[in-house]
Amino acid sequence: MTRPLLRRFAPSLLLSVVLLAPFAVPAQATPARVAPAQAAPARVAPTQATPARVAPTQATPARVAPAQPAGEARWGWPVGPPVAVVEPYRAPPTPYAPGHRGIDLAASSGAPVLAPASGTVSFSGPVAGRPLVAIDHGDGYVSAIEPVSGLVEVGAVVEPGAPLGQVALGGHCDGRCVHFGVRLHGEYVSPMLLLDSVPRAVLLPLD
Repeated sequence: MTRPLLRRFAPSLLLSVVLLAPFAVPAQATPARVAPAQAAPARVAPTQATPARVAPTQATPARVAPAQPAGEARWGWPVGPPVAVVEPYRAPPTPYAPGHRGIDLAASSGAPVLAPASGTVSFSGPVAGRPLVAIDHGDGYVSAIEPVSGLVEVGAVVEPGAPLGQVALGGHCDGRCVHFGVRLHGEYVSPMLLLDSVPRAVLLPLD
């Protein structure tokens, strides 16, 4: 009896399926899981290395001539013309090393010796068997001339060219020259840096 029933109701069932099909609720497809988009990495500018700081090369300072005393003109020569340098200034490598701490100027025994610049006589007398005259010119300058039989006393104020005495005997010059030295704040400097001209150089015969 089952088959006759199916045959009997089959057309009705088929018609029902056809009629109800448009109203069927479509199954919702599960959305595919999409991986979140990865943000593109920001473009980073390359770090510029900080240049190494290089210490500037220090230039070797040039040797500067000592400044002239305030208000003072160029110095004059302590002996009269013609002026001749018989021994130049040679700076010692150390304060106590050998050197020639001044210049020797040709001069005959008894010739006048003159003040190279204005100042005050700070010493006049013998030193180690030779007579010497020293003048304080101010601003740290002190000159000394030997051998000189001084005519001036300590404390006397002298002007440029004023007579200090006469060429005497003693020391390495011993009547044939005078030794002229200059100190600046206690250290010897070349008198040639202060004098107003450069005389000719001569050689004296050996004794």
